[in-house]
Amino acid sequence: MNRIDEKFKIMKDRGEKAFIPYVCGGDPSLEYTEKIIYALEEAGCHIIEVGIPFSDPLADGPVIQAASLRSINGGFKLDKFFDTVKNIRKKSNVALVAMVYYSTIFGYGKEKFINNCLDSGLDGIIVPDLPYEEYDEISALIENTDLYCIPLIAITSGKRMPTLVKNSKGFIYCVSSLGVTGERKTFDKRIFSFINRVKEETETPVCVGFGISSKDDVKLFEKDADGVIIGSAIVRRIFESDGDLDKLKSFIKEIK
Repeated sequence: MNRIDEKFKIMKDRGEKAFIPYVCGGDPSLEYTEKIIYALEEAGCHIIEVGIPFSDPLADGPVIQAASLRSINGGFKLDKFFDTVKNIRKKSNVALVAMVYYSTIFGYGKEKFINNCLDSGLDGIIVPDLPYEEYDEISALIENTDLYCIPLIAITSGKRMPTLVKNSKGFIYCVSSLGVTGERKTFDKRIFSFINRVKEETETPVCVGFGISSKDDVKLFEKDADGVIIGSAIVRRIFESDGDLDKLKSFIKEIK
């Protein structure tokens, strides 16, 4: 069983919702990213999203853009990222999902990238700049494997939404607001009815991300969504904490 499915089953049996934190791989180093992942798991996170830094992250706001730049300037290498995942697998069974832009996959080599995802122990990938109509660029390579390609959908998906979630696996990443990632004070009011429309089309868990940064934000979605994804608020705290992982764990526990 894919670890994502396993973790959602555990949470369902406990009556819990998923809290999926996002961290930028290699910010400030891959060695520290590994420590962050262990800390997040200790704080109660079952699924963790790890961003593979990219020079032009079109879906990301200024906080994650800055983290990607720090990582790239620090010498991030994709081969070393996969080595880090292998190290994590020696000590942890947490579900790991990589957020990666298709340009990175294409430049690295599709077959090589997918093989390394499988070999290292990743459970899923999110490819925000790959249109559904071109999913076969990836789907043919992961068919009959335990690696899931997590669909990213938004309010603007409109009539395409049922097609986007058809045959989905792991979870569905539902974008809460128009625009890029980043902490927000308000959300598009249509998102709540949209989540329920998505859930009518699929039994795959629906998780909401983009802009969620506080306990109050989580409360807004706890009734409708199966989980929330928090990125910028966590990345910012990692940067501001100066290596103090206890501060990060306290923030996670407060929200979770």
